[in-house]
Amino acid sequence: MNLQQTQGRLTLSEASGATDKPLIEQTLGDFFRDMARRQPDREALVSAHQGLRYTYSQLHAESRKLASALLGLGLSKGDRIGIWSHNNAEWVLMQFATAQVGLVLVNINPAYRTAEVEYAINKVGCKAIVTMPSFKTSDYLGMLRELAPELATSSPGSLQVGRLPTLRTVVWIDEAGKGEEQPGMLRFSALLARGDAADARIDAIAAELRNTDPINIQFTSGTTGFPKGATLTHRNILNNGFFIGECMRLTPEDRLCIPVPLYHCFGMVLGNLACVTHGAAIIYPNDGFDALKVLETVQAEKCTGLHGVPTMFIAELDHPRFAEFDMSTLRTGIMAGSPCPIEVMKRVVKDMNLSEITIAYGMTETSPVSCQSDNETPLEKRVSTVGKVQPHLDVKIVHPETGAVLPVGQSGELCTRGYSVMLGYWGDEAKTQEAIDADGFMHTGDLATMDEEGYVNIVGRIKDMVIRGGENIYPREVEEFLYRHPKVQDVQVVGVPDQRFGEELCAWVIAKPGEALGEDEIREFCKGQIAHYKVPKYIRFVTSFPMTVTGKIQKFRIRDQMKDELGLQDSKTA
Repeated sequence: MNLQQTQGRLTLSEASGATDKPLIEQTLGDFFRDMARRQPDREALVSAHQGLRYTYSQLHAESRKLASALLGLGLSKGDRIGIWSHNNAEWVLMQFATAQVGLVLVNINPAYRTAEVEYAINKVGCKAIVTMPSFKTSDYLGMLRELAPELATSSPGSLQVGRLPTLRTVVWIDEAGKGEEQPGMLRFSALLARGDAADARIDAIAAELRNTDPINIQFTSGTTGFPKGATLTHRNILNNGFFIGECMRLTPEDRLCIPVPLYHCFGMVLGNLACVTHGAAIIYPNDGFDALKVLETVQAEKCTGLHGVPTMFIAELDHPRFAEFDMSTLRTGIMAGSPCPIEVMKRVVKDMNLSEITIAYGMTETSPVSCQSDNETPLEKRVSTVGKVQPHLDVKIVHPETGAVLPVGQSGELCTRGYSVMLGYWGDEAKTQEAIDADGFMHTGDLATMDEEGYVNIVGRIKDMVIRGGENIYPREVEEFLYRHPKVQDVQVVGVPDQRFGEELCAWVIAKPGEALGEDEIREFCKGQIAHYKVPKYIRFVTSFPMTVTGKIQKFRIRDQMKDELGLQDSKTA
């Protein structure tokens, strides 16, 4: 990219990442094999809630056994296989087994219900699905039986289902043979037992694979319409995992606690692949997020890294037993998923010993990270930006309507180009062309600014920007101000319709435990500190926010609920 610079400082909002370290041009399977050979006896995976531990050589051998077993089901290169589960050893075995024989792993959100999983399976044509049996109130096997009553009279592997025409095999994750048999379904333990790590087919198929082949499909959690299947390659996610780990300065001595979900890029790439590309240990504290389990696991496993979204870090810091646990081994980690409140970031650095924690920004369609801070990023930049562009990538900030690159400091749409950009949306060329322009840039839909040094700040979503009486208001700015209130634990700000001004601000506030907080106190705090039009007209005190499994706040649901509660209609003014 042609950078416009004055004495080493940017004048236009465009930047390119370093290229001194080359891209990895292996497939994920080949890279994992080589890492296992280099350090066979080093710990690769600890699944604390399952009581399971694997060295690199053991994890590699087990994943080859599973790859062999999957081939035995009649699956072949390019076939899609779904994984519908929270975090466990079986998930990561699936990740590496499928990679070695060219199967496309389809990540299915554990929050999905019957209609959504039916859509996902049929959208990409899954031939098989591996699922956990249940989790809390979710009965995954029950949902599959509802979609496929034919399971009751089918033998495993020969399913013929009217509503799921491509599906042939359902595998359920059992606890080493425990639990009743499930008609028409195969136990994971029984499937794994069928495999042979020395199966010659594995290496023969691996030799034919290219690193630009699709390896993974992740459904984007769109706020409107049906989810789209972002299709990612070996090259996409292996390199992104490597450069994420480089920003964290991971080494084989590191042990990364991963409480974020594997079905999403955060767990699968920023977690698993950041570790494997650096020979570090993957540590799962639990299947789903539990603040106490995280604290216990960090101490017991002497973790050096910890990932999380802001709500997770808040839950850990505010846990009544937080002070009991030794966090002294922690050094690094990533806070991502939602904009990171500056005050929370400061507490994480001070109280959790995460002096080198980084901020990462990205989206599923870019594998996912485009920008990241590192431990050389000054603290004030680490708590107020998402860092700089990652190696081998280009980013620019453009006018949302004209596409012109904007001067530094001006807000516009962030666009990303390079190895990380997805192949496209599965089976949807029109949506792919809407998202990726003719120059190869992925249009993120995020509003951002870039400073003269190249640091990027995300100021919101284009659709989240509030226009009140002609004034553009970025909810993120108001949220960051309200976080400074000593009684505020968390806050989200949205725009709601207003007949006079077009839109008004609404703040949902979570007070700190034991604190009494009122609307007048919030407004008094704002008085004289921020412009009058940025002071929320509506303030509601809540105990939680609607969010996705990955911790992304669903602002559209807050907006919809307030519209219903207040009887507001969208303004028809131009």
